[in-house]
Amino acid sequence: MTTLRLEGKVAIVTGAASGIGEAAARLFAANGATVVVADIQDRLGHEVVASIGPDKSSYMHCDMTDEEQVKAAVDHAVSAYGRIDIMYSNAGILGSPFAGILDLDKQEMDRVMAVNVTGTAVAIKHAARAMVAHGVRGSIVCTASVAAHQGGHGPAAYVASKHAVLGLVRAAAGELGQHGIRVNCVSPHGVATPMSSAASGLAAEAVEGLFCAVANLKGVALRAGHVAEAALFLASEEAAYVSGHDLVVDGGTTVVYSALAQLMSSAGFNKSR
Repeated sequence: MTTLRLEGKVAIVTGAASGIGEAAARLFAANGATVVVADIQDRLGHEVVASIGPDKSSYMHCDMTDEEQVKAAVDHAVSAYGRIDIMYSNAGILGSPFAGILDLDKQEMDRVMAVNVTGTAVAIKHAARAMVAHGVRGSIVCTASVAAHQGGHGPAAYVASKHAVLGLVRAAAGELGQHGIRVNCVSPHGVATPMSSAASGLAAEAVEGLFCAVANLKGVALRAGHVAEAALFLASEEAAYVSGHDLVVDGGTTVVYSALAQLMSSAGFNKSR
């Protein structure tokens, strides 16, 4: 018999119209949760709800740079379903993919920080307020990135923003533990999503190939579903005593000096003798 890991729970997933957020929304619903799909891509968001089923999901337009829209998504969950148990703050942007620090544009950096950092902060704020008000020992999960651990995984503004998300999660975990609320994040390596494809101008298959080429773990391509599974674990009672944690989903990439490993491999040092 299959166990529904989120049975009876109410979840909000931001950035849920495509990519990792869509995969998470579908997986949460498949595990028994009622899901609020929150995004700015209205057509795609409504399609996700239609696919999951309107009895198990609903759509809210939610621009993460507008605190009132984030609050409205939380208020909708509470008014429609009576509570909020899970907030998965996943929405984010890459910014200009080829903008180096020498070409940093302040307006562009402000935009990236507004979505990725401030947007995440207000999502945590309003979800936590609703959880506290209703006596819910909830779970808040955020999408960080391997860019929170190493430079070189994106433009400077993006890397800075993901470092900030990791710090925000740790700060929130420290504050909200007294209310029984857990706060964690997932840090994926590169995933071929509509966002990464659009940023690179390449088809998803080509993007995936590039990520696989630089990844440490071979024989498997990181997909949105893998990241969603990590978020599901953190959202569920299986992680009942996990808080302030960053679950890195990168196949060991950030713990390996990959350039040296590749050099040694090409020189034959890692071959069986």
